[in-house]
Amino acid sequence: MYGSKSKTDTSLIAFEVRQECHCLERNIMQENKQDKYEFISEKIKEKPVNKKKLVYHVCFVVLLAVLFGIVASVTFVLCQPKIDGMLHPKEDPTITIPKDEPEQETETEEPDTETETNEPDSEPQIVYEQLTLDDFQTLQNEMYAIGKQANKFIVAVTGVKSNTDWFNNAYESKGQGSGIIIANSGQELLILTERKVIAGASSVYVTFVNDTSVEASIKKYDGNTGITVLSVPVDEIDNDTMNLISVAVLGNSLAITQGTLALAVGSPLGTNYSILTGNITSSAYSISTIDANYDIFTTDIVGSKNGSGALINLNGEVIGLVTQGYSSEGDQNTLTAISISELKPVIEMLSNNKDIPYIGLEITTVTNTIAKENDIPKGVYIKEVKMDSPAMAAGLQSGDVITEIDGEAVISVDGYQTKLLSLTPGDVAEVTIQRQGNDGYTEIKCPVTVSVLQ
Repeated sequence: MYGSKSKTDTSLIAFEVRQECHCLERNIMQENKQDKYEFISEKIKEKPVNKKKLVYHVCFVVLLAVLFGIVASVTFVLCQPKIDGMLHPKEDPTITIPKDEPEQETETEEPDTETETNEPDSEPQIVYEQLTLDDFQTLQNEMYAIGKQANKFIVAVTGVKSNTDWFNNAYESKGQGSGIIIANSGQELLILTERKVIAGASSVYVTFVNDTSVEASIKKYDGNTGITVLSVPVDEIDNDTMNLISVAVLGNSLAITQGTLALAVGSPLGTNYSILTGNITSSAYSISTIDANYDIFTTDIVGSKNGSGALINLNGEVIGLVTQGYSSEGDQNTLTAISISELKPVIEMLSNNKDIPYIGLEITTVTNTIAKENDIPKGVYIKEVKMDSPAMAAGLQSGDVITEIDGEAVISVDGYQTKLLSLTPGDVAEVTIQRQGNDGYTEIKCPVTVSVLQ
């Protein structure tokens, strides 16, 4: 028993010793493993500050900031007008041209025949003053001074066309005429001219009295009369030119009578800034155009068939637009002009970028005399209906008499034109007509879609 116990104790002690050796061995292995992955600790010393480089970097950053500010400011200044224009678009100022009324004759009081006078009955003596050549020369000088002043609102209009010859070589041709400065909106100059001068032109130029040329653009034109309004930006004109030119005054041509002295300025003979003097030989001549009638002034002023410009009175006011397209066969060598008063409504619409309404009728007024003599209703007589016009599409015919448009009475061509110009292309106007049949005249209402004459 004793011997067996001692052997057991010895075995137990040996086991414990082995366990302790294993634990010691594991600890040693762990310590070696930790020593294997232990990093070398080092102390980082801060680099000394380079004051020169620091100052350099600070100055460089400041300089970049200043340059950025300058570029940003310049960019803002340049872009601000465009941005403002996009956000707050400016509306073009409205051009207003006052309408003219015929001057009314003033009644003169007749002398009282019953008044007793002590003067003997005798006819008044007419004293004729003999004019000398000096008087005539003075008159001519004064008239030419008026014409020279008027040249400030006259411009030369050039239309440049690009063409090719038979050999396919490109070349340019130019059409030239005169124009009239009729308005200054503050943003643009508006110039009245004839469409034939710039028809088919790829570019249009306006030359002022001091030979300064500026490119212009077509604002609107009237397919009936052929008059055109050009636009020239004021910003494109230098200050010297702006101080030299003037805007024309459109006078009252309804007061013009036969024998009135007049001047032709522009290019009545084909030469720019010419000044011709003469008399109005007739103011009773009228032409019938599409949807309107216009009075024509004939003169004794010599002109060419391609003459253009303005007819002015002794006050320097424009009373007529020179145009040779309406000259009669006997007046082809003298100047003719359309009465400016009758063109004013059309000019105003073109200046405000509006299209001229078009129906397509050649008409005349049925006066009281004509109505009684021919047993025709009073109104506007249709002489001709233009082919492919809105009037033809609506069924209007030659011989019809227009009495109403949209319920408003129409008794003259002037009334017809006034009503038509109040409409807008695309509107449907109800035209009331009187049409002759076997049993007399019958009232018919025709809806007409207003269009634009190209």
